[in-house]
Amino acid sequence: MAVFGSLAAKLQETFDKLRNKGKLTESDINEAMREIRLSLLEADVNFKVVKNFIASVKERALGAEVLESLTPGQQVVKIVNEEMIALLGSTESKITIAPKPPTVIMLCGLQGAGKTTTVGKLGNHFKSQGRRPLLAACDLQRPAAIRQLQVVGEGVGLPVFAKTVESTPLEVAAEALDHAKKNGNDILIVDTAGRLHVDEELMQELRDIKAAIEPHEILLVVDAMTGQDAVNVAKAFNESLEISGLIMTKLDGDARGGAALSVKSVTGCPIKFVGMGEKNDALEVFHPERMASRILGMGDVLTLIEKAQTAYDEKQAKELEERIMSSEFSLEDFYEQLQSMKKMGSLQDLIGMLPGVGVNKALKNVEIDETQMKRTEAIIQSMTPEERRNQAILNGSRKKRIAAGSGTTVQDINKLLKQFDQTKKMMKQLGGMAKRKGKRGGFPGFPGL
Repeated sequence: MAVFGSLAAKLQETFDKLRNKGKLTESDINEAMREIRLSLLEADVNFKVVKNFIASVKERALGAEVLESLTPGQQVVKIVNEEMIALLGSTESKITIAPKPPTVIMLCGLQGAGKTTTVGKLGNHFKSQGRRPLLAACDLQRPAAIRQLQVVGEGVGLPVFAKTVESTPLEVAAEALDHAKKNGNDILIVDTAGRLHVDEELMQELRDIKAAIEPHEILLVVDAMTGQDAVNVAKAFNESLEISGLIMTKLDGDARGGAALSVKSVTGCPIKFVGMGEKNDALEVFHPERMASRILGMGDVLTLIEKAQTAYDEKQAKELEERIMSSEFSLEDFYEQLQSMKKMGSLQDLIGMLPGVGVNKALKNVEIDETQMKRTEAIIQSMTPEERRNQAILNGSRKKRIAAGSGTTVQDINKLLKQFDQTKKMMKQLGGMAKRKGKRGGFPGFPGL
């Protein structure tokens, strides 16, 4: 199930009941609050946070604005949405960029939270913005930690500062800062040691590094799947280090989401980034309003657009539109589109960002078969460039060769070709409709739809 999946499903069931009522009574609202409270507690949200959240929503929901409204159910959903945004941090909490480079970012956390790989993802995030990050290997406790960071750095094409001779984490951090200044690195990301639990020795080492390099940001990396343990860890680190924010990893694997909904209220520290997968670009800026929208089944169109903009080249998109309109859209073009979609993430996650999917009974339980996409890729990869561009030449012997090369059957290939023909016709029709609408002022900015 997708991020916050179980919580989203339960909340949407509650909202469905409210929407179906013409007028709401105090009893209806009390029943809805009871269901929302249980849903949040089952999602492992901190019980004090739940208590305060329900009290705020209930107070507003019992006001005249809701009870006398023509659409009271929608008003309650609006209130829950606003209160949830506040719970998640109200607005995006940006990274503090130093007026005089380098900006120093210190990452800390317990072992197993994904700290070292997150250092690489964060570096990749800044690199994509045109910055020149340097990664510093200051975890001298864990065997092979330095080598791990070097491998991570190679994977994202970023330099790693490391000392092979006997050094202290303090010395490495200070020398890394000097190196960044001398070599024009405008971002320094420091990887520090972790432990299996919070202890004074770890905290003292981190305080020493903090005093030596005076970081502009101290970000705590926590594993979302550990639930309230993550919140307790955040509280302990904040009391000792005064962290400026959190990076929550493995959020894509957490169907409950209790830690994300609790941590700002309990610690006062905002979530700045969330890890949404294994890939180097699977680190997203945390937007409270977008996350609340996803939880409540309203979709997350802005994130979807941002993902599409990074995956699709504008010039290529225009050329593709022209080929669709002239019926020249080929299996080669189709294959390129599959590759671009893969860059955006899993189809299941992308569908979850579409508005209305969460509240549409026909769509919210749809399971996407990712293996079907892999099978399609294998078939197209087994074709020659000529066959991809002109499927009319695919005779029986060619199909047998492609089937053998892709581990599929001739029937699979025939099925794909039939679906592709239907898709081409539909795309051309939609393209024509959008063009006509565009001339009348509809669908602006969406050429070819």
